[in-house]
Amino acid sequence: MMNWIRENNPLKKQMLLSILILLCVLLSMTARGFFSVDNFLNILRNSSMKGIIAFGMTMVMIAGEIDLTVGSAVAFSGCISAWVVKTMVAMGVSPIAAVICGIILALVAGFALGSFSAVIRNKYEVPTFIITLALMTSLFGLANLITRGFPITSYPPWFNFLGGGYVLGIPFPAIIFLVVFFVVNFIMSSTTFGRSVYAIGGNMEAARLSGIKVARIKVIIMGLTSMLMALSGIMVASQIMSGTATTAKGWEMDVISAVVIGGTSMSGGTGSIKGTFIGMIFLGVLVNGMTLLNINEYWQYVVRGGLILGAVLLNVVHEKKQMGSIALV
Repeated sequence: MMNWIRENNPLKKQMLLSILILLCVLLSMTARGFFSVDNFLNILRNSSMKGIIAFGMTMVMIAGEIDLTVGSAVAFSGCISAWVVKTMVAMGVSPIAAVICGIILALVAGFALGSFSAVIRNKYEVPTFIITLALMTSLFGLANLITRGFPITSYPPWFNFLGGGYVLGIPFPAIIFLVVFFVVNFIMSSTTFGRSVYAIGGNMEAARLSGIKVARIKVIIMGLTSMLMALSGIMVASQIMSGTATTAKGWEMDVISAVVIGGTSMSGGTGSIKGTFIGMIFLGVLVNGMTLLNINEYWQYVVRGGLILGAVLLNVVHEKKQMGSIALV
């Protein structure tokens, strides 16, 4: 396999896993209530909705792109599904049919928005950073227009199961999180499509010359990632039982943090879904531990920002060493 198609160094994943285990041991000794099944399930549930998006974001960043619409897309999806349910029930449609239609419309809208970003990127070569930054603002405005500034509480009681239910004692969002992890990990590690994503991020021109449909693949991964945002938005709406325009504020930072901490390069071509999984759990454990230790919320932001910078610097140093090794060969 060409050297520009690669997953991140296994040693980096082992190092992060070792740090995660050490962190858990330290918190078990210092944070009361940390070492319990209920708390671990709580960490998994709290990591799930952002983690679902992080797996899609990993594909996007491996391909050398980025999507900043995360928080706004999550809120917009919850609002549009709630609005559909409210409208259809008022027309006499059964709540079950209304919820199904609301979910389908939100997922389709999510895929369309992500695909739109990719099409603009492919056709006009505008950086996805700029495209998704503009969409982030627009989606926030649309969510407020749909809700008129007030939460839409139109869901039937049983809808809460999607975001707050349990199956055999395991939070349902955590089950969705694990299912998405296995599916996306299989795609990226065991399929031609996944290898093509790595190829595009490693050297887009070389990938194009080798016959890879670069534009098509970018449309698919941007669309799928935005669809995962919509799925997360539906689950958040289910958890709070309303479509609210102000939910998920700042989620893009947490999602990108997990991806970068997990070893995905900001410049593309390197990363893994397994690394992102560990990165997401690491962030979940860290935030949970700092909360249990009653650490000031603002210090928590400082620590998380420092982690992102440290992870980026580690990736840059590692890439420079790799490039130096290749040059010597």
